[in-house]
Amino acid sequence: MTIGRTAGILKMPPNKHNRKGYMTASFLDRQHTVAPPDYNRFLVPPAALAVHLSIGQAYAFSTFNLPLTKLLGITHSAHNDWDLKQVGWIFSIAIVFLGSSAALFGRWVERVGPRQSMFTAALCFGGGFIVSAVGIHLHQLWMIYLGYGVLGGCGLGIGYISPVSTLIKWFPDRPGMATGMAIMGFGGGALIAAPLSVLLMDHFKTAVSNGVLETFVTMGVIYFMFMMIGVYAVRVPAADWKPAGWSAPAQPKPLVTSAHVAVEMAWRTPQFWLLWVVLCMNVTAGIGVLGQASPMIQEIFTGRVTPAAAAGFVGLLSLFNMLGRFFWASTSDYIGRRNTYMIFFLLGIVLYSTVPTLGHLGYIKLFVAAFVIILTMYGGGFATIPAYLRDMFGTYQVGAIHGRLLTAWSVAGVLGPVLVNYIRQYQIDHGVPKAQAYSVTMYIMCGLLLIGFLCNFAMRAVDEKYHYRGSL
Repeated sequence: MTIGRTAGILKMPPNKHNRKGYMTASFLDRQHTVAPPDYNRFLVPPAALAVHLSIGQAYAFSTFNLPLTKLLGITHSAHNDWDLKQVGWIFSIAIVFLGSSAALFGRWVERVGPRQSMFTAALCFGGGFIVSAVGIHLHQLWMIYLGYGVLGGCGLGIGYISPVSTLIKWFPDRPGMATGMAIMGFGGGALIAAPLSVLLMDHFKTAVSNGVLETFVTMGVIYFMFMMIGVYAVRVPAADWKPAGWSAPAQPKPLVTSAHVAVEMAWRTPQFWLLWVVLCMNVTAGIGVLGQASPMIQEIFTGRVTPAAAAGFVGLLSLFNMLGRFFWASTSDYIGRRNTYMIFFLLGIVLYSTVPTLGHLGYIKLFVAAFVIILTMYGGGFATIPAYLRDMFGTYQVGAIHGRLLTAWSVAGVLGPVLVNYIRQYQIDHGVPKAQAYSVTMYIMCGLLLIGFLCNFAMRAVDEKYHYRGSL
């Protein structure tokens, strides 16, 4: 029996199931996702949303922080339970591997297409919950670091970038709006995950379990199945496709190129590294607070905010994180990406500088309102950056460039929570009340936003020497 290849198709011996002797490529292969000429491009964002809403659960992981410190004590932290600093590293590790996997697998995602990469993301993210559940059962924190942190983090990274270049190619006329529609799902994932986590933990809670283990298993299965909807539904446009009646503008807008830059060349430009710092500073200023949102509001307003209300706060932040992604990314199509980031940094500095005063005076509503606005800009930064990259480097390999830029998210994923957690603990250890232990961090965030503002202000068009000269 012989097996050969003809025109890229695997040739098999004829049989009753394979009359012509050919086996078509896998359902996951890129050629099986090319859309027919009459395909409605607005069906693609919901497929991306199915993945991003799932992996957006990461933003609600803080709802597990306190329960994970009470696995043995059930209602309180026992002697051998983990502390909040140890548990806080789970989220940070996941974000590190989000950026690392996005950078490492960016070119692979471009090559194999969104369906195969989204399927891989579903396996990693769902599997991360299951491995972590085993770690909870054995009370081995390193297994949770490995499961949710490493494996789940890879699912986050691959799943995050999988639809980006596809959406930009489907919407060359509105790239900000297109990426905003999908990436808003990542910001909104916690809106579903936060109350779902609390509900499941309450449902599974017994005298010998606080319900975290069973919740992890359940969520791993649910998210894998939901992500598979996106895997089935996603499509890519044909090579010569463009929107009906649309043509590229003869005179591009300022800081919007009509050329292309390959990923290996983009890596060497000053613009890439300016954008890297811009994203890192914007993310650091929000991710530390978001990762610690539930315990933070309970400690700042001790006795006035219940765990259920804190979960609601996390969900509210998630809602505005999600809405901000669509709003600011769409707005950037009209006012430009650079101007959009100028607003993020200047307004962010004003709000972060007022947060300690609001907490000290006990103004819960104004405190929540300030963070709601901050989170719209935090989410808007994520949704706007792919279109910013497209403006600077063109559409060729923009997904891979985006993947490498997300290493800034990895750094911010460590820097942000470390600033919040360790400065908080340092101040508490030196006699500062818990309600005031976050103030210094807020002023540090203002300094980081100022650095981001200066880098964004320095942005200029990419020099022609970096442009791609080959055929696309």
